[in-house]
Amino acid sequence: MRVPVLTYHSNNVAGNAYTGNDHIAFAADLRLIDDLGLHIVPLQHVIDRLLGRHGDDLDGCVALTCDDGTDLDWFDLDFPGTGVQRSLANCLRDFRDERGAAAQRDLHLTSFLIADPQARARMDRECLFGKDWMREDWWRPALESGLMALENHSWDHNHPCLPSPGPHDLQRGDFHSITTEAQAEFEIAQAQEYLATQLGRRPQVFCYPFGHISAFLHDDWLPRRGPQVGLDAAVGDGAKPVTLESDRWNLPRYICGWHWKSPDELRSILTG
Repeated sequence: MRVPVLTYHSNNVAGNAYTGNDHIAFAADLRLIDDLGLHIVPLQHVIDRLLGRHGDDLDGCVALTCDDGTDLDWFDLDFPGTGVQRSLANCLRDFRDERGAAAQRDLHLTSFLIADPQARARMDRECLFGKDWMREDWWRPALESGLMALENHSWDHNHPCLPSPGPHDLQRGDFHSITTEAQAEFEIAQAQEYLATQLGRRPQVFCYPFGHISAFLHDDWLPRRGPQVGLDAAVGDGAKPVTLESDRWNLPRYICGWHWKSPDELRSILTG
């Protein structure tokens, strides 16, 4: 198994070119993946193979993810300064309309959500445009569409826009600072419970905010508590494919705009 996991952020919109606009990049990348004869599979399928739940050969496969769970994952929205952006979900639909359902039978995207409604509202005001673009009314329809899975990106991202110190003496803006049982329960277990209630299913994958791999979480809390709260694995960055030797609690991913900035750079990742 050698599966590149590609990651996008739907709030990354700086112009209307491939570089700087994750919506344009995502739509182009779907076509590139298909042109290369690669097969898109759900991230959970990769994790199930890693954990020995099935023996499918996943060579030649790619998994797709996106972080932070803004409304731009699901809705087309008029982004200030750049115009209407096609949502990531609608990019999937456009690809399927263009290439046919047979082209990518397992077409799928995993979105990592921030759970706390108050934190999302504050991030929307201070980091987006105050347009209420971090809602949760689209979560159930997205899940029911079969095109998307919705997973855990922590309770509040320990985001720097939130008051510091936060609960349990959290120093904001750094997920490395999650070093105690109470902090881990607050950020991950609490998010599991909230998301399970809102989604009707318990998330199975955790995504480290900022890509910060806290030693306490990775070495202790997640191996011990993760399965108890329903988690199979955690993802970071790492810029290499997932293989059968990958670390279950720090699966690597490639980040659009960081690990690749052009179709040629992505082609090198996918064929390398």
